[in-house]
Amino acid sequence: MRFVVAAIVFAAAWLLWSGHYSPLLLLLGAFSCALVLILAARTGFFAVEAYALHLGPRLPRFWFWLLKEIVKANVAVARIILSPKLPIEPTIITIDARHLPMVTQATLANAITLTPGTVSLDVDRGVIEVHCLTADAAGDLNNGEMLRRATMLSED
Repeated sequence: MRFVVAAIVFAAAWLLWSGHYSPLLLLLGAFSCALVLILAARTGFFAVEAYALHLGPRLPRFWFWLLKEIVKANVAVARIILSPKLPIEPTIITIDARHLPMVTQATLANAITLTPGTVSLDVDRGVIEVHCLTADAAGDLNNGEMLRRATMLSED
C-alpha cells in the first residue's frame, strides 16, 4: 500500500511540476518515477520506521509553528549581531528523543538546525546534540516545546 501511495504522489508531483504532456516526456516521467520508487525501496524508504508520508496531515501545523519560531529566532540573532557587546554564550545541550521514531528524530533535528542560533551537531541513538548561540536559545530548547510538537507529529 505504501508503495502505491508513493507512486501516486510521485507521479502526481511529476505531472504537476513538469507541465509537459507529450508522449515522449510522459514516458520519461514514468521512467523517472519508476526509478525513484526502485531506489526508494532499495534504501528502505518503505520501512515502517523510515516511511514519512503518514506525517503529511500533521506537517502543515508543525511548519506554521516552526515558521513563527524561525522568525522569532531571526530577530533574536539580529539583535545579538547588532549589539556592540555581542552577547553570545555558546552552549552545547542534548535533547533526548529516543521515544520518537527515526523519521521524527530527523525532522526534529532539521527543525532545530533551521532555527537561527541553533545547530544540530549529532543524532546518536535518539539523543540530539545541539549547539546554541545563547543561553536563551538553549533554554527555549530545554523547555521542550519543540520536542513536544515533534512528538505530536508521530502520535497515531
